[in-house]
Amino acid sequence: MLEVAHLSKQYPTPRGPLTVLDDVSFTLAPGQAAAMTGPSGSGKSSLLYILGALEPPSSGVVKLGGRNPFQLSAAALADFRNAEIGFVFQDHCLLPQCTVLENVLVPTLVAPPSRRGDGPTDDLVARSLIEQVGLADRIDHRPGELSGGEKQRVAIARALIRKPRLLLCDEPTGNLDQVSAENVASLLLELHQHLHNILIVVTHSQRLASQFPLRFEIAGGTLRRGG
Repeated sequence: MLEVAHLSKQYPTPRGPLTVLDDVSFTLAPGQAAAMTGPSGSGKSSLLYILGALEPPSSGVVKLGGRNPFQLSAAALADFRNAEIGFVFQDHCLLPQCTVLENVLVPTLVAPPSRRGDGPTDDLVARSLIEQVGLADRIDHRPGELSGGEKQRVAIARALIRKPRLLLCDEPTGNLDQVSAENVASLLLELHQHLHNILIVVTHSQRLASQFPLRFEIAGGTLRRGG
């Protein structure tokens, strides 16, 4: 469960604190997917960074799986992000010198080997994810040999390698043409249904947002349920 209660965020400015989020509260259960829309500067990205434990709130509480990441030590917080939260950004952020397989495996390099008895190794999980995103024939290619849509598919597989409770996507189709954007959106929702995680997508695209069962709008730092 993702629980957000009375969340606020202010940034200092010469004219005094600038409020970008004001008393935001909502909950999402495993298996739920939500799109968040709003104009530039409305607080969408700030909210995403807080949910991803990249930036602390000024006030309020965020809990994922009953844990408040902002109460953890720096080392424990890094472990929490690595294990519990997956990120997909507008820019795929792939390592150009690494193959598709190596890029997908990056989050496992700072984590204990995911071996549970006779369960699959990280390598096998990565190969399975790459197949699921339709890139089995590109597994040894480097980012420079991939299209924009293919790069974003690699980024999705990388975000899911640790099987996170929460997947956060910041404008995941913003740099793609319409066909590639629709393919990536369909893939995100398909994998979400299969993995039963919590999925949040921040987007300017009403076309993308309309595909989500839950929609929120952020304006003036406040969050409200959309239609």
